[in-house]
Amino acid sequence: MRRSIVLSAFAAMVFGLASAAPAMAQEDLIFKKSTVWKALTPDDKLAVYGVDDPLVEGVACHYTVPEKGGVKGMFGVAEEVSEVSLACRQIGPIRFKDKAEQGDVVFRERRSLIWKKMQIVRGCDAKRNVLVYLVYSDKLIDGSPQNSTSTVPIMPWGSAGEAPKCSDWIR
Repeated sequence: MRRSIVLSAFAAMVFGLASAAPAMAQEDLIFKKSTVWKALTPDDKLAVYGVDDPLVEGVACHYTVPEKGGVKGMFGVAEEVSEVSLACRQIGPIRFKDKAEQGDVVFRERRSLIWKKMQIVRGCDAKRNVLVYLVYSDKLIDGSPQNSTSTVPIMPWGSAGEAPKCSDWIR
């Protein structure tokens, strides 16, 4: 009885936090490339995705993640490894839509059935007027030191005039 109450409370907390989360970027699959052939089940692959920063118009990030094949991968129960690469670039004039905090989540994706997730977070290097993006994975109990960082210097774009200062928008 007590266990079911604890599990119900945990589920309510998880779903409650999920509904309170800020809007995040939506990923677009660019392409996949097989790395390990598997007979009769899906191959292991590297998948390249693109995401636009939902808060900073004019910035796009691309990340590559390994995807497990085999039987576990086919049924979506394989725990994915933590290796992720990241590249972010200015693709147009930069416009901030709202104020944010250092380390706010841009994109989040589950990497296992329950416990592991990959996150792309954003920060501001005020001294250099550069947006800094970090991708890492974590688990409920212990995370991974594997990560990747990409920077986007905020530059004037075309005849858009002076570039905004990230320190005015990200604290």
